[in-house]
Amino acid sequence: MSPQKVIISDKLDRTLEEAISECEHDMIFVLADETTADCCLPVVEDFGCLKDAKRIVIEATDAHKDFASLMTVWKHLSEGGATRHTLLINIGGGMVTDLGGFAASTFKRGINYINIPTTLLSMVDASVGGKTGINFLGLKNEIGVFNNAKSVILDTEFLKTLDVENMLSGYAEMLKHGLINNEKMLGELLSFDIEKPNLEELKRMVAESVAVKQRIVTEDPTEKSIRKALNLGHTAGHAFESLALKRKPVLHGYAVAWGLIVELYLSAIKTGFPSEKMHQTARFILDHYGKMNITCDDYPTLLELMTHDKKNVAGIINFTLLGGVGDILINQTATKEEIYEALDFYRES
Repeated sequence: MSPQKVIISDKLDRTLEEAISECEHDMIFVLADETTADCCLPVVEDFGCLKDAKRIVIEATDAHKDFASLMTVWKHLSEGGATRHTLLINIGGGMVTDLGGFAASTFKRGINYINIPTTLLSMVDASVGGKTGINFLGLKNEIGVFNNAKSVILDTEFLKTLDVENMLSGYAEMLKHGLINNEKMLGELLSFDIEKPNLEELKRMVAESVAVKQRIVTEDPTEKSIRKALNLGHTAGHAFESLALKRKPVLHGYAVAWGLIVELYLSAIKTGFPSEKMHQTARFILDHYGKMNITCDDYPTLLELMTHDKKNVAGIINFTLLGGVGDILINQTATKEEIYEALDFYRES
């Protein structure tokens, strides 16, 4: 993959102008969903570098991260006269950056794109690392490609537009980064008041979180080995999220947080993760994220959903587990009984 610049911006108009100047282009399209069109496009639409840009707006929420929305973006690009030299700028949360990145990666066999994430989740996770895609047949990110944005521009001023639930959704990925990094970072995350955040302090923490992901992605761009560390909490989390799609959809970060409880429990019983640290992290998650109501009758469905995880090999469910904070153990397996035991722990906590 081509390299990707991640820029922490203090002056968005200047940063975006510089990023655009580094992309040879004949036209610019700006993609947003209905929410970011109302809340975030007004911040950028008067920038001189976007004065001739064409706007594409799609429906909001992860329920619309689908083929129909992808078709809408392709249609606007095609009917708007886009060429292989056109630039697409994605402004929004992870749904927009994932889908927009996939649309750019496939239109005319690939055009350049820039991501401007506007949620905490997309800043620390979705817009960094080159993963693009859509949901398909009820499965998360089932169709997609690895393809880096030319630039990712982070401006934490956008976080002022977020509600507590969306802040928490992004914070779950930061917790994951702390767990795979070191005790100091995790301790700071577990003591930070994310529901009434100091944005200047959070800006520093976002930069540290992004740096963890960037370091791992640079070492393993296409997830052959250590990049699987970033899937901690996601094997169970995506199963929770897919199950919720059949009932009442939940924010991605909430599902990841619940998945962390399950996979930290597996780590505790299988790979020696400290029980005290597991309980401390689980308590933080339960206090802030609540819990998805499941019964034992849901276990077979959750197990089946886990079998669709992209890390699996020959139908065997593959987990990323921890021996301790920062002690990453990829390609770990668990028996049906162990997975059910971990789900019991989650359900009964």
